[in-house]
Amino acid sequence: MPLLPAETLTRFTESLFLAAGVSPGESQILASSLVGANLRGYDSHGVMRVPFYIAAMRDGRVRPGVPLKIERETPALLVCDAGWGLGQVLARELVDRLIAKASLVGVAAGSLCQAAHIGRVGEYAEQAAAAGMAAIICANSHGSGQRVAPVGGIRGRLGTNPLSIGMPGGEHGPFILDFGTSATAEGKVRVKRIAGENVPLGWILDPEGNPTTDPNQLYGNPPGSILPMGGDQAYKGFGLAFLIELLAGGLSGGKCSHPDAPPPVGNDVLFVILDPRHLGGEAHLREQIGILEPFVRNTPRKAGVDRVILPGDPERELLARRQREGVPLDEGNWQELVKLAGQLQVAVPAGVV
Repeated sequence: MPLLPAETLTRFTESLFLAAGVSPGESQILASSLVGANLRGYDSHGVMRVPFYIAAMRDGRVRPGVPLKIERETPALLVCDAGWGLGQVLARELVDRLIAKASLVGVAAGSLCQAAHIGRVGEYAEQAAAAGMAAIICANSHGSGQRVAPVGGIRGRLGTNPLSIGMPGGEHGPFILDFGTSATAEGKVRVKRIAGENVPLGWILDPEGNPTTDPNQLYGNPPGSILPMGGDQAYKGFGLAFLIELLAGGLSGGKCSHPDAPPPVGNDVLFVILDPRHLGGEAHLREQIGILEPFVRNTPRKAGVDRVILPGDPERELLARRQREGVPLDEGNWQELVKLAGQLQVAVPAGVV
């Protein structure tokens, strides 16, 4: 299994985008976003996406260099169309604009439709938290990517529809909750499929609605489906996904899930940014965090449990370890990158096979 220093993997990823015709500025943003996902353990949203991004650029479904188009604007609102431009690039710009608005009026909401894949939604909650803001962010797949079946169903009807909520402060850094509303991200199943590995039981169903560990079952004809989040109460996960479908697709001017949808390209997104200074106050928030965090972390624990984990802890810890030790990539996904590098005449990092 290849293990690459984060800086090396970032430079390599950036060089692949540059060779594919992406501008230096946009290549840097894409590379830092994807490697950032790997560093935090979101390998499904990491560099395994590079071949898919570049394939979508080649066939014209994704358009590098497209500027953010503002359809409507008020002091607290931005409605934007990405025009199938690069998701990470345009989402970052929109969040910067919303942070500026929220700092003036207290709260700002923004929508983005027809964006190429925006990557890890928690990235934008972190962006807001770094500016001292709270954030609520959710996304759908512009009506495509129908992998998640309703409880009792055997065909996908919704995407994995992620949600992120972020709050600045904390003893170790901001609190960032970031998860899909399904039992797993589709990208994690794809990672396992490319790697030639099984998925854990409880992730997916075969086309007849039976539990399976074979990732190929999700991509057959007819296809299998991904289970909603929630286990025995999966209706809660599916209900959350259904409302996110409407929040992201319905409010943005994009699309909700619909019959005969095309293959997925990207996302519709809803962002809500809040400035604590205009609400209960920054000092009050810090005070309450100072009470709540130790109260929860110091909960009496059962035998064998050494600590209580709060949102953002696992990502911070894995980030520190992978920055120190390197980013592991499974052989199947690494070889896809090597193959792409050969096609683009990009040198593979020395010492990595």
